[in-house]
Amino acid sequence: MNTFIGLLIIAIGSFGQSSSYVPIKRIKDWSWESFWLVQGIFAWLVFPFLGALLAIPDDRGLLELWSSGGALPSVIYGVLWGVGGLTFGLSMRFLGVALGQSIALGTCAAFGTLFPAIFGGTDLFHGTGLTLLIGVCITLAGIATIGYAGSLRSKNMTEEEKKAAVKDFALTKGLLVALLAGVMSACFALGLNAGSPIKEAAISAGVESLYAGLPVIFLVTLGGFLTNAVYCIQQNIKNKSGHEYFSVSGSKLINNLLFCALAGVLWYSQFFGLEMGKSFLTDSPVLLAFSWSILMSLNVTFSNVWGIILKEWKGVNNRTILVLVLGLIVLVSSIIVVATAQA
Repeated sequence: MNTFIGLLIIAIGSFGQSSSYVPIKRIKDWSWESFWLVQGIFAWLVFPFLGALLAIPDDRGLLELWSSGGALPSVIYGVLWGVGGLTFGLSMRFLGVALGQSIALGTCAAFGTLFPAIFGGTDLFHGTGLTLLIGVCITLAGIATIGYAGSLRSKNMTEEEKKAAVKDFALTKGLLVALLAGVMSACFALGLNAGSPIKEAAISAGVESLYAGLPVIFLVTLGGFLTNAVYCIQQNIKNKSGHEYFSVSGSKLINNLLFCALAGVLWYSQFFGLEMGKSFLTDSPVLLAFSWSILMSLNVTFSNVWGIILKEWKGVNNRTILVLVLGLIVLVSSIIVVATAQA
């Protein structure tokens, strides 16, 4: 029962993340770099900080908790993850919600699962390590299938149809950006792993395991915010778009802030849900280690559902849709295979 509850919580958080790019479409009169920075303030600073407050022990403050060890590496990994987060947003711009998230998150799922295992000395060819490796291989097979569906979509659509679905559609550039985003985004998992002493200190101080990892999440997202803020401000200067923050006022400003905040809390829900869900998987070591891949796989599944709703796959033939559905089935089967092996 605990396993089901844990997976359900992770799935709810995943649905939130996959929905986070929908509110962005309602933002008015702000260029990409402007709304990306503002939503990042909510996604990577405000809500992670509020989440971290839930894990403050009665006899300690956040600063004392962070001094338990691993804080600086978590921030550094966060800076590296920020490159992934930045290029992740660009992959949405060039490929759309469905294909962009599929490629980036699939790559992130693989590296984010295997990197901590390898650095932890896990043997990937025996026992638990082998199960993880098989699960990751199935995940990558699903992603490759979805990527193939994306290439079929590109071939079957006219330039006008591509631009109608995704304004800045560019397949080759988008794929390269999405792959880079996936590899660098895996650093988030390494950041969480580096902050384990903080989580352990919180639990030792009486914090419920549901919330104990939230202070570490804030450190990682803080590092990611720094990377994204530098790039967005540089783009504001380059494109002379910095005035946009002040030129929008009244109802438009309220509209933009509300939708940025909504996008931020939806994005943050994935890691809030991941940490809460993992607390129910402690009796399943393989599922616990595979939880990162589970989150990313569900993100891909839900993002493609949104892609269909937003008509990003409109105009493609039945063969392309069948390939897409096959890829999603393979992706979800990775979770089933690992869960069955654990049982």
